[in-house]
Amino acid sequence: MQVEMVPGAIILFILFLLIFWAFQFQQARGRLPPGPRPWLFLGNLLQKDVLPLYKTYPKLSKKYGPVFTIWMGTKPMVVICGHEAVKSALVTHSEEFGGRPLVPIVDQVTKSNGLISEKKWKIIRRFTLTTLRNLGMGQKSMAERISKEAHCLVKKMTTFEGHPFDIVPPVTSTVCDVFCSVIFGNQLPYEGKTFSELSEISDTFSGFFASHLGMVYSALPNILKFFPGPHKKVFSDCNKVCDFIRNNVDAHKKTLDPDNPRDFIDCFLLKLEKEEDSSVLSIEDLVMSVFVLFIAGTDSTRLFISYGLNLLARFPNVQAKAQEEIDDVVGANRSPSIEDRMKLPYINAFVHEILRSPQASNENFPRMTTQDMNFRGHFIPQGTAVLPLRVSVHFDPLCWEDPETFDPSHFLDEKGKFQKKDAYIPFSAGKRACPGDALARMELFLFFSTLLQKFTFYLDRDTKDTNVKSLFMVFQNKNQYLLI
Repeated sequence: MQVEMVPGAIILFILFLLIFWAFQFQQARGRLPPGPRPWLFLGNLLQKDVLPLYKTYPKLSKKYGPVFTIWMGTKPMVVICGHEAVKSALVTHSEEFGGRPLVPIVDQVTKSNGLISEKKWKIIRRFTLTTLRNLGMGQKSMAERISKEAHCLVKKMTTFEGHPFDIVPPVTSTVCDVFCSVIFGNQLPYEGKTFSELSEISDTFSGFFASHLGMVYSALPNILKFFPGPHKKVFSDCNKVCDFIRNNVDAHKKTLDPDNPRDFIDCFLLKLEKEEDSSVLSIEDLVMSVFVLFIAGTDSTRLFISYGLNLLARFPNVQAKAQEEIDDVVGANRSPSIEDRMKLPYINAFVHEILRSPQASNENFPRMTTQDMNFRGHFIPQGTAVLPLRVSVHFDPLCWEDPETFDPSHFLDEKGKFQKKDAYIPFSAGKRACPGDALARMELFLFFSTLLQKFTFYLDRDTKDTNVKSLFMVFQNKNQYLLI
């Protein structure tokens, strides 16, 4: 008799747990800002009217207001939309929104070491910013290094002699060379196997991170890590990149000169020697910081240069106006320099517009509240994931005239002079802003001005599709080719 009752008791106990969890879930919903109704366990993950947010936020914010809650599985995430609300969160309340929740995809590789470490990020970020500046970021010496690489790219493109070619490999090679000169103190072989492998792994990791599958993994890491799938290979390949970095660190140790640090790795090793007794930082913090910088610094810059060249080919009027400006200001007898940036307002505006125009959201990389707070009429508990949605700022109709249209004049005044826009945060804002933004801006300006001085770009197929919304996503599939 007792044996027969045990299965029934287990079922009743499971039902009790489910009912109790559902009750707790509804209570948690009631404490947070309103939002679309989630499914049990899955939240809003599989609801196409909720995710991805870059498509759905206009309807959701219209229904629930600029602050609403979505559920990534069983975890809530408060979404903040529109320039006014996002600026208030990132700048005015930068301390309260200055935390970072565990990012499972990144943590699976870094093991909470390096720039992503919530315990150490302030120390490492401060060191990274100072070191990059000391190594020339934002300075003339770095600009000269980038210009040299831009001319290498010109030379490489010239070899195609006007035939169609995939722009991604040569652009990626050049961007990687700039990064490696700062971090490793040398350049990887332009056509080398190691370089090709690292670039492919970086590209695959970034694609997985931004994908819907990556979003699902971030919401359910403790379940999906036991199942086969593309995430297994992604993480395995990332370990190869980390091993490559460790080997470079070991090589740097053998040739380290305390009086003449050559690069970021040397500077980090010297910092570790000075702080050896405190044991605050470790070699793994160095390795994982370089890993994060490599992924963020090479893939995003490569993507925006390639995307921008496609935009020039799709908008010949924009390309012609940019080239006319270069002819008038720089001419053909000298190369564009960083000092020309304010003299070339249209190209400067074009660079800003290619960073503004992509419609993509960043659900996998939210902030986190560091304390209980009331924000725009809503209570948000400490430790809640919060997503200030950048795309909602860059397409805010209150700040931009016709934001859906790709137009460099968004950054020009009535006289054609460059003007900054407050509703512009491609590298985020506040204490968690991207530490490499100055380097990225410099790279983009010098690459585009140098290439436009030498070439005119065309798509190898006729197209009347100038829908910038879809172009950024389509281009990530690498199926666009250019003819010089």
